[in-house]
Amino acid sequence: MASRSPSVKARTKVKHQVSSGGVIVREKEGTFEVALIGLRGGSVWGLPKGLVEAGEDPQATALREVREETGLVGRPLGKLGEIEYWFFDKEEGARIHKTVHFYLLAYVEGSPEDHDFEVEEVRWYPIEEALRLMAYRNEREMVERALQKLGGEPLGKET
Repeated sequence: MASRSPSVKARTKVKHQVSSGGVIVREKEGTFEVALIGLRGGSVWGLPKGLVEAGEDPQATALREVREETGLVGRPLGKLGEIEYWFFDKEEGARIHKTVHFYLLAYVEGSPEDHDFEVEEVRWYPIEEALRLMAYRNEREMVERALQKLGGEPLGKET
């Protein structure tokens, strides 16, 4: 009987990445809005996030990534949770196990026009509309958690 070669899965490197991001919200006309980033010509809407740098706290990463990717500055209101997923990175020839920490942020200042080159567009959406537009279920869950955490409380209060 001929021996089988090891499966592709067994030969593929596995790497771990840790990222952090934010659900930045503001109150406008009695409703909560969330800032989403648009990619691929506005066909993919999601939350700002990026890699945690060496020695950086995940909350600090969330604040930095939100500022860089959206042009907005937020004040932390607490951690919402984490999401995990796998993907394959062709350049590295590796399966990536990614963990993303998400934080709820209250909008302080800034303009969506000041976003960086990594995103094509940033827009404020009422949370209910954002949930319909967002591409990824696990990110929608973070926005739903944000809405639950806010519970109708003014953004000036710690929740």
